Amino acid sequence: MPSWRVPALAGVLALLVLLPCAPLRAQTAGPAAPQAAEPVNDAVALERVERVLAELESVRADFVQETLDAQSRTTERAVGTLSLKRPGRFRWDYSEPRQVIVCDGTRLWLYDADLQQVTVRTVRDTLSQTPAMLLSGQARVRDGFTVRAGPRAAGLDWVVLTPRLRDTDFRELRLGFAGTTLHRMEFEDKLNQVTRIEFTRLERNARLADAQFHFVPPPGADVIGPGAH
Repeated sequence: MPSWRVPALAGVLALLVLLPCAPLRAQTAGPAAPQAAEPVNDAVALERVERVLAELESVRADFVQETLDAQSRTTERAVGTLSLKRPGRFRWDYSEPRQVIVCDGTRLWLYDADLQQVTVRTVRDTLSQTPAMLLSGQARVRDGFTVRAGPRAAGLDWVVLTPRLRDTDFRELRLGFAGTTLHRMEFEDKLNQVTRIEFTRLERNARLADAQFHFVPPPGADVIGPGAH
């Protein structure tokens, strides 16, 4: 079931939904490049990512999310809808299990309908140490990630983003494109667990009302967390 591991992930994934619609081809093998002090970006992939991010304002999509353990066994599964509006606002509505994650750019709410509980965090405390800070538009992809084109696999063209910070809880983010549409996203953590999200009915630059990124706790729900007031 989604937990407070998910909001940090949700911020990252909400960011990545805004990445390019055009597939990137893996580079062909060539002479070995000299070793560098830091990983080198694929210039074409990086330029496309940053250009498209700068042009996008919002995203709406349906999704299926699965978490696989180190033996590729499914341990969690969820379905729902995603809405995102820059800067820094997103909403994940999970129908299975019944949870809602909402961020208005300042505060982030996690509502568990079964527990009738709302947990609140400030964005600064929850997401400031993750690549989700790029949602604010105040940081560049190249500052947080090394970007490269990955090999074609599972019928998809892939882009791979590796975090530059060593203290993040994930090792790699992978984006899979079918034609010109983002179809799959994979998040691999340091325990070799993979969170996989498949998107359908993805709509870029959708008209989204600001009101859906404000959350009011339902009557009777317990509200906890330092960002509750």
